[in-house]
Amino acid sequence: MNRFTAPATAASAALGCALLLAGCAGANMDSLTQAGGSLFTAATLSDMSVKQLSDQSCAEMDKKNTLAPPDSPYTKRLATVMSGLQNTGLPLDAKVYVTKDVNAWAMANGCVRVYSGLMDMMTDDEVRGVLGHEVGHVALGHTKSAMQVAYTTAAARGLLGATGNATLTALSSSQLAAIGEQFVNAQFSQRQESAADDYSFDLLTKNGANRQALVTAFQKMATLDGGQSSMLSSHPGSAQRAQHIQERLASGK
Repeated sequence: MNRFTAPATAASAALGCALLLAGCAGANMDSLTQAGGSLFTAATLSDMSVKQLSDQSCAEMDKKNTLAPPDSPYTKRLATVMSGLQNTGLPLDAKVYVTKDVNAWAMANGCVRVYSGLMDMMTDDEVRGVLGHEVGHVALGHTKSAMQVAYTTAAARGLLGATGNATLTALSSSQLAAIGEQFVNAQFSQRQESAADDYSFDLLTKNGANRQALVTAFQKMATLDGGQSSMLSSHPGSAQRAQHIQERLASGK
């Protein structure tokens, strides 16, 4: 991860990132300038601040969605799934959102959320492979960067206000929800996706879990809505990634 040696450089990098993500054609330069304080904050978020922001954003996302109750079949299935993802060294908090949407994500604080729509189309072993992938993004530090970008994008779009002095402690529920939505809809790079795939494969191996299910999970994702689902848009090249895992299985490595 790049470290900036001067505040002006950090702010410029954050602003450039925000312009790319928010879309230059629709950007209002006055609001972007006024949001400069928020943009600089995003570029310099510490690990502790990212965790705090993840705690708050995850809590707001939980309020906006329907959580499966403790006695739900989904919750019981998730407990079984997570029992095969031990020894991560991370404080994971996994829950199910009851919705027909097909998605799953994890934040830097260990907040893991899987949608019941995904569980409906996959076996427990396949869900485990997908969540192992999401946990990989946390373990490999990808979610920290994604949260910084989510904060930056929300600031550039004026979702954090135009005062330029937004702080984590002063963010409203709607602002935190906006950041959470930006995070969930963010895309990781192909390199990050591949690294998370390998993390999941290795974690499944460590737990003696079904690694072939990671292949079939990707194959199922590749058929979703002709490539229009949010899960697939966040995980490009599912067919190729399934092939990569199949090759690892064949090689025994």
